[in-house]
Amino acid sequence: MTAFQGLFSLVASTVGQPAAEWLERRVHVPQALHDFSWSEEGVHRVWLAEALNLCLFHKLVQAVPDGLRYVDEQFESGRKVVFDHGAIRTVDWAQNGELPRGRQAFARLLEPLGFTDVRTYPLTKLNMTGWGYRQMDLPEDIAQFFVSELHPGRLSQAFQDAVTRVVSSSRDPLTPNDLSVLQCLRTTRHCSLEDAIRLLPALYRAFDRQHGVVQEADYRQLLSESAEMAWISTEGNSFNHLTDRVENLEATVGEQNRLARPMKDSIEVSTSGRVMQTAYKACTVTRQLLNAEGVLKAHQVPGSFVEFIQRKTDPENGKIDLNFDSSNAQGIFKMTASKN
Repeated sequence: MTAFQGLFSLVASTVGQPAAEWLERRVHVPQALHDFSWSEEGVHRVWLAEALNLCLFHKLVQAVPDGLRYVDEQFESGRKVVFDHGAIRTVDWAQNGELPRGRQAFARLLEPLGFTDVRTYPLTKLNMTGWGYRQMDLPEDIAQFFVSELHPGRLSQAFQDAVTRVVSSSRDPLTPNDLSVLQCLRTTRHCSLEDAIRLLPALYRAFDRQHGVVQEADYRQLLSESAEMAWISTEGNSFNHLTDRVENLEATVGEQNRLARPMKDSIEVSTSGRVMQTAYKACTVTRQLLNAEGVLKAHQVPGSFVEFIQRKTDPENGKIDLNFDSSNAQGIFKMTASKN
């Protein structure tokens, strides 16, 4: 078995063989992975990083019908999607159940996989902060993570009380054994293939909603002050969006508009002018909220979405600009705003 076959076998162990085959045909996988070791005794962290990203990619497109259609259409046209980055939202709150507060719940698994928070992005209008986590072995090739924290302490006491009721029931998806394998990866950059097969599903489950049922009144309170926290209350730490890196964003937008796809009205351009982003509008999902009578009631709320990004070369170093932009990010975050 080649290392690439091993990668997709690892992916299949978490999301199933049909999903692994779908991903292999549709998502670009960097050839530079071959520079890193793969054996039953030692799997380099880059392989786990790529496997996790592929699993999360599949999870998101399964949840976003427009995204699934887009990826399939790209495949039919002879192109593989280039996974640029995924985004998750966290809550900077001490009463976070069994989970570490905020981004620490994900730093503990991303850092052992070789990701480092290379830059901080103030998201002041949203009462949030973002961090770009970049995989340092293959920074241009392995999809980044944009991890954001919402700061409830900047909002009302009623909002803070609702946040506590929502997230204080959070369970930790990682077991002591999972944390032990992550510590091994952090120390040696390798783990056994057997440990990788056991660890990957746990990492995959971490990108989900870990708290229990949400009261409708709390959802309304959160929504009145922060659409982002309302989203977290129903979707948890699921991928908020994933992003396809394209060569010509204007051409991509033109084609998607021609197909009458649910596109954002404008393109966000970074201060440097080198990073341009836009997105589909978020899909709508059905979630159960507990009403005042204690009965679960279905509600239509924003789900996740697919974003598109074009990165130009930074003339100072001759490499593509891998940075994010606070203004761009805040514009993209509006895709999950809800008026309900």
